[in-house]
Amino acid sequence: MQQSQLFMPTLREVPADAEVTSHQLLLKAGYIRPVTAGAFAYLPLAKRVLNNIEAIIRDEMEAVAANEMLVPEILPAELWEKSGRYATYGQDLYKFHNRQDRPFILGPTHEETFTELLGADIKSYKKLPLLVYQIQSKFRDEGRPRFGLLRTREFIMKDAYSFTADEAGLDAIFHQMERAYQNIFDRVGINYRMIVGDAGAMGGSDSREFSAPAVAGEDIIAFSDEGDYAANLEMAQDAYQRQTEAQEAVAPLAILDTPGVKTIEALAEQLSVPAAQLAKTIVAQTATGQLVAIVTTGDYEVNLIKAQNFLGQGELTLADEALVAEKIGASFGSLGPVHLPEDVQLLVDERAADLNDFTAGANQTGQHYQHVNWQRDVALTADQIGDFRLVHEGDLAVGGQGHLHFTKGIEIGHIFKLGTKYSAALGAQVLDQNGRKQDMIMGSYGIGISRLLAAVVEQQADEKGLVWPASIAPYDVHLVPVNLKNDEQAALTAEIQSLLTDQGYDVLVDDRKERAGVKFADADLIGLPIRITVGKRAAEGIVEVVARETGASAETTLADLLTTMADLATAVS
Repeated sequence: MQQSQLFMPTLREVPADAEVTSHQLLLKAGYIRPVTAGAFAYLPLAKRVLNNIEAIIRDEMEAVAANEMLVPEILPAELWEKSGRYATYGQDLYKFHNRQDRPFILGPTHEETFTELLGADIKSYKKLPLLVYQIQSKFRDEGRPRFGLLRTREFIMKDAYSFTADEAGLDAIFHQMERAYQNIFDRVGINYRMIVGDAGAMGGSDSREFSAPAVAGEDIIAFSDEGDYAANLEMAQDAYQRQTEAQEAVAPLAILDTPGVKTIEALAEQLSVPAAQLAKTIVAQTATGQLVAIVTTGDYEVNLIKAQNFLGQGELTLADEALVAEKIGASFGSLGPVHLPEDVQLLVDERAADLNDFTAGANQTGQHYQHVNWQRDVALTADQIGDFRLVHEGDLAVGGQGHLHFTKGIEIGHIFKLGTKYSAALGAQVLDQNGRKQDMIMGSYGIGISRLLAAVVEQQADEKGLVWPASIAPYDVHLVPVNLKNDEQAALTAEIQSLLTDQGYDVLVDDRKERAGVKFADADLIGLPIRITVGKRAAEGIVEVVARETGASAETTLADLLTTMADLATAVS
C-alpha cells in the first residue's frame, strides 16, 4: 500500500476531551474519529487491526468447533420481555418503536435471540452440545461515555453461546472456551489476568473475567502477591475464618446519645475505639422494593454486588434516605440491626457476626446502642450471615497464600455459566434420552473487540506513539524511502517492496513528498513493528532496519534483509 493513497488523517494537537493514552493516540495517528458521543468511525488502519483480531478469534473458535453466524442488531422487545430483562436491564437499553408502534431494542447482547432461534429448531438432546458465535456491533446507552473506545455506546463484540443437555456438557465447553480465550489473548499479545468476575445482568452460576492491567482501567483487580488468586474487587474474597465459639454478653444494652454523629469515623473518635469494633449498617432496596439492612464492621465497606448475588433478586441499590427514615425511623448514620421492622430483611457480614458487646445505630436519629450482642439483642440465623464486604488491600488472600494487592484493569472478555436462566424463560427445551422435556443448559462467552484494540494501546504505547504486536499490526513493515526522487532509492524501494510482498508481508510504503523527520515521526506514531529506511546508502544496496518496540536497529543488504528482520523480531518477542 502506498501511504499517499491511505486515508490516515494524523493530528498534531490532541482534542482536550481525550483523557487516556489510547484515545489520544488513536485520534492523533488517524485510526479513529468520533461521529457522536460514544460512537466512533474506524478508519483504514484501525479496521485492519480489527480484522487481524477477528481472524485470531475465528481461528480459535474454529478449533473448538464453534459455528459462526449473524443475527439482527434490531430485536423485538417481546424477546426481552420473556426473559424479564426488558424491565430490569436499566437505562443502558436502547428502546424504540417502529411505524406500527411495535417496541424494539438495539441489542446490547444476544442471549435471548440465540435461545429463541436454537430452541425453535433443536428438539433432541442428540443435537447437543452446540456452540455458536457472531462478531457484531452492540449498543448500550452509557450515561457517560468516556475514554475513547473503552466506554462507548456502540462497540464491536464477539459473543458466543453454548447449548448442552447436562451440566457436564456445560462444564466441558466452559473450560474449552476458557482455554480458547487464553489462546486468543496470548496471540493478540496483551498482558491479562483471568479473574473471578460478577455475572451481573447476565445471571448464571459462575463466571470468569479476563482483565488487562492498565492505568486507564475502570475496574479494580484484587490479586494475591504469592498465589494464583485474582478477582474483580466486587467479587474478591479474603481468607477470614469465622470464630467457632460465641462469647457471652457482658453488659446490658444501653442507649448512647450521639447528636451530629453521622459517620463511623466520628463515632470511633467519640468512643475512642477502633472502627473494627463498631457495626456499620446501610440499607439497600431490591428491584421489587424490599428493604435490606446490611451490617459490616466499621472498618469495611458494604459490597452490594455480593449481597445482590446472595439474595438472587435482581439489582440491589442504595435506598433513598427519606424512604429509610419513613420505614425505619432514623436517618443515615443512626441505623442498626436492633429492633428493625419485620419487613426489613437483615444480612450480616461474617466479620460483623463475630462482634460481641459492640456499638451500633439505635434506629433513632442521633442515638446508638452500646453493648449490643447477637442472639440476646438480635436473633440471627446462619442464612443471614455471609461475605458482604469489600476486601482491603493487605488482607490475607484466599487459601492463605500471600496478601491481596490491587491494580486497575480493563475488562476485555467474560465467560458465564448461564444454566437454564434463558432457556426456561423462552421455552428452549429438548427431549432427553428418556423422552422427557428438559430445558437446555447454556453458557455465554464475550470478547470486547474494539475495547481490546484500545487495551493493547494502553499497555504498549510509548512516548513516541503506538506500538503494535506483530500479530495484529495493520501492516507488517513500514518501508520509508527518504527521497524517491533519487533513482537508487526509488529502485531499491521497489525491489524491497516486491521481495517482502512475495514473502507474504503486508507493506506500507511512505511515498509522500515529506521531509525525512516527518516520515520518521509518523512511522513512530502509527507503530508498525518494523521500519525499513532506504536512505543515503541505497547506492550500496544498504538499508536500515528498526524494531519499533525496542528501538534496536541494524544495517543490512537486500540479500540479508529477511534474516535481519527475523533476528530483530526474535529479539522483540
